[in-house]
Amino acid sequence: MENKEKMLLHSCCGPCSTTAIFSLSKIYDITICYYNPNIYPEEEYLKRKEEQIKLINKVNEEGEIQIKMLDVEYDPETYEEAVCSLREEKEGGLRCNVCFRLRLEKVAKLALENGYDLFATTLTVSPHKNAPLINSIGEEVSKIYNIRYLPTDLKKQDGYKKSIEYSKQYELYRQNYCGCKYSKWY
Repeated sequence: MENKEKMLLHSCCGPCSTTAIFSLSKIYDITICYYNPNIYPEEEYLKRKEEQIKLINKVNEEGEIQIKMLDVEYDPETYEEAVCSLREEKEGGLRCNVCFRLRLEKVAKLALENGYDLFATTLTVSPHKNAPLINSIGEEVSKIYNIRYLPTDLKKQDGYKKSIEYSKQYELYRQNYCGCKYSKWY
């Protein structure tokens, strides 16, 4: 078995992780980090988590790649505290920036504490997300915690389209809002 670098890959949901899993697993030994305190309500959080687990189990059963998962406790209070002054922001505004940073910081800390070589996120697969901004935040966080960040733009080369196809193939639930209650309401 080849010796690959260990990556802690933040995932917001199963559908968004598909493209990353199938492209990055060729190079890295991936552990999915499911840390999403922003998802509302808790039932939605649990449904997305279950879909992430379902995808990992199906991929692992196929046997070509093996993906692990690090499940982080649901902590909506941390998210609400971080964005409480930004509730009125439009989707894609400052509230989202704070949310990206919150999640990427947690993943960077966990990667460092658990001996990973680098970290990344699946957030850049969405056409609704600003990949340069997310990557900029990832790079800033990587300097703070002294762990490498892999910048990506997973929507490129039909990455988003592939995530839709993989979602159909693996029968994954695809949500119709980003995750936080503010994105659901606006």
